[in-house]
Amino acid sequence: MTQMTIGHLYTSLHAGCASAVARVLEAYEVEVEYVDLDPDDIEDALEGAEVDLLVSAWFPRDEKFAGPGRRVLGDLYQPVVSFAALSPLGAVGTLTSADVDRIIVSDDSRQALEEALKQLPALSVLPIESIGEGALIERLEKARDAGEKPLVVATQPHAVFHTDLLTVIEDPAHLLGGEMSARMIIREDVARQADSDLLDELSEMMLGNRVMSALDYVISVEGQDPEGAAEAWQRGRLIGR
Repeated sequence: MTQMTIGHLYTSLHAGCASAVARVLEAYEVEVEYVDLDPDDIEDALEGAEVDLLVSAWFPRDEKFAGPGRRVLGDLYQPVVSFAALSPLGAVGTLTSADVDRIIVSDDSRQALEEALKQLPALSVLPIESIGEGALIERLEKARDAGEKPLVVATQPHAVFHTDLLTVIEDPAHLLGGEMSARMIIREDVARQADSDLLDELSEMMLGNRVMSALDYVISVEGQDPEGAAEAWQRGRLIGR
């Protein structure tokens, strides 16, 4: 196979991941094209053969995309919704409104927060501010400068976890849910034509949350293009910044 189309969600995080996967494909002399997808477009893009390889689907949340005629590969990183704060605090179940004065939640983590608050009555009285993932760092910098004490709920990996803004708070009961697995989905007809060594390498590929947060940071904050960020990762220049 000499050409493959990668589909990914339009965020900087997913674009960075897709570009990192593309580096592996290109090493096998596969020409890569990209398709940006909305969440509602994924099934149609796979079914209509608009996309050969989806990077990535978060399991078990996205199991619905792994239907007949598709093969699931790899375990690229482990998305997890987390509690965090601007300074170290005790486990989330011990916190009250004396410890935190508001909740700032990224839009993609809002549903998990609402479920968790059913088990956290002492925090359910706090005002909640939802914010887009791309605006989270700026909002938290303002909170820090203003002396606010927010409880933050955000999904790792994210650019903010490549900064020193946040300390993750223990959630021993996993009130926000457990770790997921970011995996690739390749159409079976494409997989049958692909180099078996390439498929093996994709299956063994591991980026991890730390690398993914760094990719998200250099793309969304520093303005690096996804291909350049992926090259920095491949050359070992991404971590240890």
